[in-house]
Amino acid sequence: MHHSASVRLRLDLSYDGTDFSGWAAQPGLRTVQGSLEGALAMLLRVDDPASVRLTVGGRTDAGVHARGQVAHLDVTPAQLEKWTARRRPEEPAWEAPELARLRARKLTGIVSRGAPDVVVHSAHVVPAAFDARFSALRRRYEYRLIGAGMRKDPLVARYTAEVPRPLDFDAVQRASDELLGLNDFTTFCKAREGATAVRDLLRFEWRRAEDGAYAARIEADAFCHSMVRALIGAVVAVGSGRIDHEELVALRDARARTSRFTVMPAHGLSLEEIAYPPNDALEARAAATRARRSAID
Repeated sequence: MHHSASVRLRLDLSYDGTDFSGWAAQPGLRTVQGSLEGALAMLLRVDDPASVRLTVGGRTDAGVHARGQVAHLDVTPAQLEKWTARRRPEEPAWEAPELARLRARKLTGIVSRGAPDVVVHSAHVVPAAFDARFSALRRRYEYRLIGAGMRKDPLVARYTAEVPRPLDFDAVQRASDELLGLNDFTTFCKAREGATAVRDLLRFEWRRAEDGAYAARIEADAFCHSMVRALIGAVVAVGSGRIDHEELVALRDARARTSRFTVMPAHGLSLEEIAYPPNDALEARAAATRARRSAID
């Protein structure tokens, strides 16, 4: 639904990724995108469900969760009016935040029939230049894990990975510090054909969560496929004594996939936030992101 008379909407949503085959719609599989697009087609009463297309800010893999996912779609003014029509004419005019929450409640009500593990928090009108994927400035994830000997909590087991060895918290943090900055992260990800693995890793900080688990805050301008879980696997390998600090640096600089550390399980990972620039900078940001990142010499 991309045409001149369309209105662009930004959706802010969360989901438990445990029982989804990832974000991206795939035939015969239960996905977040498929569940949402099906609900939107019902809500907007479109003849062709395939005409409802969502663009996502952070494409999550199977089993990965999200608290701060963002997507956008285009609707016609008539569809928007249908979506937000008030039930009683005597109701007061809605302020924008209330309207966005009202739309979100309607959509969540429909999607929850088949996917109660998805919640839409907001659905508000944004400028046509807004692109959930290309306008993003940075993305922030959290990864939760426990090492051998640490207290297990069955209530958060779905969101917490387990490492079979004891972990040295300080060693994990020192290793994480070595990976910060603008780097070619080929060692830690599968770059798409024709793309580079050059990314700017802005934060990689660990804390002890209230339940005792180790939780990483990891933030970058963008991530390539499996990069977050590979980075976590690399610093866990240092923290458990499998590799030392010097080998981590050598692996980073080698820019080649390796079996010296393992990619961590999906269920410990959650997309927490996607940050965007002010409205007047959206178009420039999207153009800059689309321009291919030059490889680091």
